Amino acid sequence: MDGTLVDPLPALELADLSELVRDLHHEVRELRQEVVDLRRANFDLRKEVGYWKSMHARAVDRARKLEAEVEQLRGENRKLQDQLFGRKSEKPLPRDRSNHLDGDEDEPIPLEPAKRGQRNDRPGPKRRDHSHLPVVEELRGLPEDRRCCPRCGAVLVTGDTEDSEQVEIEVRAYRRRIRRRRYRRTCDCPVGPRTVTAAPPPKLIPKGLLGVSVWVEILLDKFASHRPTERLLAYWRWLGLDVAAATVADGLKHLGPLFEPLQEALLRRNARSPFAQADETRWMVFIAREGKVGHQWWLWVFLGTDTVVYRLDPSRSHNVPEGHFPDNLPMVMMVDRHASYKAMAQVKAGHVILAFCWAHVRRDFVKVGKGWDPSKPWALAWLKRIRALYRRHHERRAHEAGGAAFAAADVTLREAVAAMKAQVETELADPKLPTHCRKVLVSLEEHWTGLTHFVDDLRIPLDNNASERQMRGPALGRKNYYGSGALWSGQLAAMLFSLFATLTLTGLNTRAWLTWYLQSCAENGGRAPSDIEPFLPWNLSEVRRLELSIDPDDSS
Repeated sequence: MDGTLVDPLPALELADLSELVRDLHHEVRELRQEVVDLRRANFDLRKEVGYWKSMHARAVDRARKLEAEVEQLRGENRKLQDQLFGRKSEKPLPRDRSNHLDGDEDEPIPLEPAKRGQRNDRPGPKRRDHSHLPVVEELRGLPEDRRCCPRCGAVLVTGDTEDSEQVEIEVRAYRRRIRRRRYRRTCDCPVGPRTVTAAPPPKLIPKGLLGVSVWVEILLDKFASHRPTERLLAYWRWLGLDVAAATVADGLKHLGPLFEPLQEALLRRNARSPFAQADETRWMVFIAREGKVGHQWWLWVFLGTDTVVYRLDPSRSHNVPEGHFPDNLPMVMMVDRHASYKAMAQVKAGHVILAFCWAHVRRDFVKVGKGWDPSKPWALAWLKRIRALYRRHHERRAHEAGGAAFAAADVTLREAVAAMKAQVETELADPKLPTHCRKVLVSLEEHWTGLTHFVDDLRIPLDNNASERQMRGPALGRKNYYGSGALWSGQLAAMLFSLFATLTLTGLNTRAWLTWYLQSCAENGGRAPSDIEPFLPWNLSEVRRLELSIDPDDSS
């Protein structure tokens, strides 16, 4: 029959039919087994499809994370490249700077640098007064052949003088020859020497050839001007004075104990300051020390109310600031966000309150703007908020506390701080915030309490730039003479850095004070005075302070 799906069975015998049924049953079992196998295979394939789909999703997610990580690392690389090869100068230039981001200006930077010379919109500098300098008169007259009238030849009569002044400096090396007069007895007394000789002049170093004035120049040149000793000795050779470097090194080693009592006094007073700033920088000390790898030490600075103290230590741990300040003295310390300060026992006990630096926070946003171009507008917005915070802070400081103007500025400042805090919380709640931006804001939020202590405590500045400025000189010396070659020389450097910075902070003439102190040491047999209290800047009498003042006309 045409169109049928199954051919009609032929007429068969019963035996043949039963055989056919068995074959059909066998085929049905095979087909059923094949269906089971196919279903199992289909199930396995479905599982594999699900597995590979999940693996593909994981691969896509991993690729996305790797792309984000690559972009993060590229940004970090650009940031480090800028730190390594970017400009280190803080001088304003039309181009980008190490701590500046293009677009972070109230007004656009001119394409051409400003003209040199006095600006019309700024007052001129105060005229210097040299009336305190000694006067060496020089009388200048006409030659003999010109003391007559050029027309008739009549002799010119000497009249008064037309006076003018020039400031000169005379630097010379000389030998101070001491001639001690001897006296002979005219009596016949049997007791005592027959000849009496005048006492020798005091010497800073027993049997030393160099006088106090020479050592003053050496100490100031190395530890105040931060120049290598060899440059000073080369300069002296131009003046005809040849001093061996070994003589200077040996003399500096002898002078070290003279400054130890002063350093101890400075440490004691600095540690009692109710408000202080702290910072640290690396300092090379080329000695082998058990348990320490390499020669990198750390020079710490602590800026107090009227003292500046440097401490040299092989570590950067919390033990240094922890050992510097008393255990239970309440104080506020302005620092960066280094972990050593947070780990101090006094901080954990609540005796020391840490105030953190906004300048370091600002650098975080600058680095983001330089490392990731898509995030540059975000970084610029935060830099403008920080600049506005500085402006509000300066406006409040410009007014006397307690007045109406101060109260108004205080309200404005507090509103700016609250708005900034709200902005941090809003941006951190955004799940699409890039990782590098989130990292900066998380750090800002973690340090928020320390960053805003200045709102309620008027002593606290917005940054620790004052302590960082105290590190400029030692950093220059580290670059010029590359640290210290011995432990005693490193300790001497720390002591003299402390002394000279404190004298400058208190408005004293470092040269005059150092000459006075070293001369007193020489008169004491080359040892430190038994009582150093009269030499300390905060103990000076009004007369002595006026004598040692940088500005002789300023008695304050």
